[in-house]
Amino acid sequence: MSDFPDLNRLPVIAHAEKPSTYETDQRPLAPPPPLEAGGLSEHTLAEIRELAAQFPQVRSAVMPALDLAQEELGHLTPGAMAQVAQELKLDPGYVEGVATFYTLFHLEPLGRHHLYVCTNLSCKLRGADEVIQHVRRRIGVKEDREVSSDGLFSTEAVECLGACEYAPMMRLDHEFHYDLTPDKIDTLIEERRGRPAPDPHGPNPRHGRRA
Repeated sequence: MSDFPDLNRLPVIAHAEKPSTYETDQRPLAPPPPLEAGGLSEHTLAEIRELAAQFPQVRSAVMPALDLAQEELGHLTPGAMAQVAQELKLDPGYVEGVATFYTLFHLEPLGRHHLYVCTNLSCKLRGADEVIQHVRRRIGVKEDREVSSDGLFSTEAVECLGACEYAPMMRLDHEFHYDLTPDKIDTLIEERRGRPAPDPHGPNPRHGRRA
């Protein structure tokens, strides 16, 4: 004989059927929460939309789109990255992955003028470490990505910027500055402070080449 009861002989117990949540709450579903305000202007959003048509694959537009967003805001906020994803019709996770992979994109506020100092082999052999220390002293910071007290400057050591023959060099405000010397660095910094640069060698210091 089986140890299991005969289910056919068990009494039937009536239970009130539990209504589904859908049946008990006929209120319309709330819309999804809005994207965090990204702060991008309509002009920048229009430029991002135009980028999508310039590439055979829309994913190729992500980096220039993020660059536009960063140029406007100074750094990439979660909301700005979400706006980029929305305009390009891409998954937000993919856009964020691109932003966090490349060191030229920044997720925290930086100075208005960010100095990228190349530290690859050619630049290192020609004084990149001294350039970094000089820049830090002149803008008043002690480490990479620290913002100066006036909010104008920050700096960062980066890998090769593709101008080894002009070492040491750096990128500042979307321009490359080559054959750096302390005087040239001082001139670049003081110009952005809005006052003439101190020049011990004459009134018209020669800047490094620009790209």
